[in-house]
Amino acid sequence: MAHRKAGGSTALGRDSQSKRLGLKLASGQFAKAGSIIIKQRGTKYHPGLNVKKSGDDSLFAIKDGIVEFKKKKIKKFNGNLIQTCFVNIVSKKA
Repeated sequence: MAHRKAGGSTALGRDSQSKRLGLKLASGQFAKAGSIIIKQRGTKYHPGLNVKKSGDDSLFAIKDGIVEFKKKKIKKFNGNLIQTCFVNIVSKKA
């Protein structure tokens, strides 16, 4: 008699949902206080003026204003100068 092993469950076929990381507000856009600017893992972008970092490394605005990205060279712990991007919120002038 011909036998075939019963098809069991496969180890493949599972995938996690995407986390929707990335830029939420671009440079020049208006940000309300508390709005998320960037969702990230790690600190690719660093908080600057009127911006804070949350527990999951997201950056959010603490004041109303315009989003601005600035690149600055900072010295790392090993003494190397690395260009890093800072996110600032610039207040709208009335």
